[in-house]
Amino acid sequence: MTASAHETVNTHEMVVVHRALRREARLLADLVAAVAPGDTTRARVLAGHFRDYRLGLHNHHSGEDELLWPLLLARVDLDAEIVLRMEAQHERIAATLGRLDAAMAAWEESAGADERDVLVAALVEHRTVLDEHLDDEEDNLLPLAARHLSAQEWKALGEHLVANTPKLTLFTLFGLVLEDADAGERAMILAGLPRPVRMIWHALGRPRHARHMRRVRG
Repeated sequence: MTASAHETVNTHEMVVVHRALRREARLLADLVAAVAPGDTTRARVLAGHFRDYRLGLHNHHSGEDELLWPLLLARVDLDAEIVLRMEAQHERIAATLGRLDAAMAAWEESAGADERDVLVAALVEHRTVLDEHLDDEEDNLLPLAARHLSAQEWKALGEHLVANTPKLTLFTLFGLVLEDADAGERAMILAGLPRPVRMIWHALGRPRHARHMRRVRG
């Protein structure tokens, strides 16, 4: 199946999401590295932010695993290798997250210098693997998705994220995605939300996100 002309898939939405993931992976390593030994209060703040980031990334990838890869593998032939490579990259990213879970838990408890340094190394490793995957996905997978998926099939990704994310965390993730978006990208993202949700975002979500990020980024 090829997406028809009247239901074009706008894969640039994914690029905007990826931009936020890249930024937060980079900033987490920088912010953790700057924490003074013994500052458990700051460690708890950053650990909480990591868990929001981790859940967003997990739900983003699980949506692709469940909703995109099976459809694409059923519709492509020579390009199947691209989809299989995406699956393998997801497994590598999941492995880095497993190591981060252990390192983050150890550091959050004590905020020790040694635990901090182990965590920073794990965050740098995670960022390297993540960036490799996102580059490959944007260059090779997104054009494939635009050719072979319908707009409704693509929209299911966002619906999966919303359905599997607690509302307060969803506000955080939505704010992170909008943070570096330009005016056109913000309009594109907001247009995909029902009007009541947009009103809640402007009235409650946006100021809450601003307060949260002031705490996270110090």
